[in-house]
Amino acid sequence: MDFREINTFIHVANQESFSKAADVLGYTQAAVSIQIKQLESELGTRLFDRIGKHISLTHQGKVFYQYALRITSEIEEAKDVLSGSQDLNGTLRIGTIESICSSILPDILSRYHALHPAVEISIITDSPEALLDMMNKSCVDLVYFMDKRMYDPKWVKILEEPENIIFVASPDHPCTKKGPLTLNKIISEPFILTEKDASYRFILDQYLAAYGQEIHPRVESSSTDFIIQLLLKNEFLSFVPQFTVQNQIAQGILTPIPVSDFDLHIWRQIVYHKDKSSDTGDESILPAGAVTLEKGRFPCPSNCFTDFRQSAILLKIIC
Repeated sequence: MDFREINTFIHVANQESFSKAADVLGYTQAAVSIQIKQLESELGTRLFDRIGKHISLTHQGKVFYQYALRITSEIEEAKDVLSGSQDLNGTLRIGTIESICSSILPDILSRYHALHPAVEISIITDSPEALLDMMNKSCVDLVYFMDKRMYDPKWVKILEEPENIIFVASPDHPCTKKGPLTLNKIISEPFILTEKDASYRFILDQYLAAYGQEIHPRVESSSTDFIIQLLLKNEFLSFVPQFTVQNQIAQGILTPIPVSDFDLHIWRQIVYHKDKSSDTGDESILPAGAVTLEKGRFPCPSNCFTDFRQSAILLKIIC
């Protein structure tokens, strides 16, 4: 079994025709038929049902098709990785909010640094509004933030994922013993919340205001780690993005509190300025390399766009 046979199989399956696949691949129909017969012989099973001029995948063919796609994808990625080995360098400037910086970024940056130790990474934390303004002024290369869905014709968006915002407390907190609570009941409890300029706090305040309600936290802090530490002391409830406390929930030291009449989502988003690619004169470079942080992808540092694609592929594989 060789790569050419697998590639031919995929084309025949997609085209549902030996002759059409032959036209796409530049082979004769006889050559395509021989390759499929050889593949079927090596696998010991029939991959296609042939009824007149119509062909379709057998059950075994459908199973192998999924493996074939994975095989070809891995081979293409390996080619991309091996096609360039020059190390990246320069500075990558990331603007983000405190909750993402303290919970999501450390592991991602550790893996990125292991691949590209010569790249200097600068992290700036601020509100989404301030960070987006910095990006528009070329003070940061990209912004990773959380807010309502936001769009601007000057931006390229490379991530938009919903995120649950949850009420949470220590498992020993009395509210965890009462079953689902109403929003009116839970906001009367002692809370520690992030500051009012945080996007999810602002959305909560807006939601409550629409119903003539408001929340008065006992403590406000911009530090997610500080909020978690106070929650562990069993003194407060909080309202935080689920990803910031998912490890503590998994360990059983914090627990979500269901609220029967409330459900709020917010959006994690990554954007960069569309004019960023003008540094190289090649507008195709940045979009090809700037990809989802969650999946281990980064844009190239601001002064090293030339080896952009290798960075994206390597990070995609490791993550």
